[in-house]
Amino acid sequence: MKKLIAAVLTGTLALSLGGTMAFAEDDTTITVAASATPHAEILEQAAPILEEQGYKLEVTVFDDYVQPNEVVESGDFDANYFQHIPYLNSFNEEKGTHLVNAGGIHYEPFGIYPGTKDSLDDLAEGDTIAVPNDTTNEARALLLLQDNGIITLKEGAGLEATVNDIEENPNNIEIVELEAAQVARVVEETAYVVLNGNYALEAGFSVGKDALAYETSDSEAAKTYVNVIAVYEGNEDSEAIKALVDVLKSDEIKQFINDTYDGAVIPFEE
Repeated sequence: MKKLIAAVLTGTLALSLGGTMAFAEDDTTITVAASATPHAEILEQAAPILEEQGYKLEVTVFDDYVQPNEVVESGDFDANYFQHIPYLNSFNEEKGTHLVNAGGIHYEPFGIYPGTKDSLDDLAEGDTIAVPNDTTNEARALLLLQDNGIITLKEGAGLEATVNDIEENPNNIEIVELEAAQVARVVEETAYVVLNGNYALEAGFSVGKDALAYETSDSEAAKTYVNVIAVYEGNEDSEAIKALVDVLKSDEIKQFINDTYDGAVIPFEE
């Protein structure tokens, strides 16, 4: 792990869930709880830029999706960077927390990848396309197929769409529903497969080079599943948090993301 993260990880993290503190406007240290990849890596690139603006960025890596929200709710950390908006909203509802989105930074796109065919121009009557079968991922896959003119979904189906919501299927495409981790394994049996970024990388696909199509920033899925900086309600307007978000959305960080992750992580453009 890089030096910044390693330095912060020395010592034991103490959790204090007894009360929530407001962000101190005169505090020039910004503490962020983050997942290791890509979140902490992106934050590390932001640290020297923030230092030039008078802020010290301290990043602690967590390997679960509960503590990063708890430590922001408690006031032990100023922000976290690991989650998308549906998870944030669900966590607030379930746990009674008061966390809000301070800014969308990146999304990890779904893509259509070659199976037995290597161009969408070759799509033909009766072709098969494999998609994940869990609710969220299947909807994203179907929306991507719709965005590329392969199917049309019923109006309003959105991010709860299933194969039952397919209204038009002019080429009588057969949608093969599989557990997400299994989709990449049928590339030699289906015309195309629809994968999210991490499964595409695990399957040896280059998102930037191999995806035949992928979610764009203005797609419904990208806007919904953008990974955000989350803070305690009211702290999103603090100067330090606004500085953090501005740096993470800067051209320098966008360039780092584009150069590093081969399309598996894409800067979010609002």
